[in-house]
Amino acid sequence: MEIFPEMAGDFEQTWGEIAQSIAYEPANLGQTLVRDTEEVGVYWVLTDWVDEPRFRAFELSARHVVHRQRLKPFRKGGGMNVTEVVTHVRPAARPVGVAAAS
Repeated sequence: MEIFPEMAGDFEQTWGEIAQSIAYEPANLGQTLVRDTEEVGVYWVLTDWVDEPRFRAFELSARHVVHRQRLKPFRKGGGMNVTEVVTHVRPAARPVGVAAAS
C-alpha cells in the first residue's frame, strides 16, 4: 500500500484495529504489517490464510468491504498479489549457551 506519509500514524493504528478483527476469521492464520525503510509511505501487508478459496470468500465479504472503506482515506495507491509459500526454513535449534555464528 502507498499511504499519504502525513497519515502514517493514523493508518498504522487503523490497520491494527482491522487486523484484530480479521484475526477472528477462522481461516486466517495471521497478518503482518511491514513498513518500507527506503520508500516513505510504502507498506506491505502479509496475510496468511488456510487456503486461497477461503481467502477469496473473505475478500468478497461485506466485512472486508467495510475494512477497505476504513483504509481508503489513507491510500494513494497500491496493489495486491496472491502468493504461495514454496519453502519455509525455520531457524536451527541451538544448544543452550551456544551463541549464533557471526
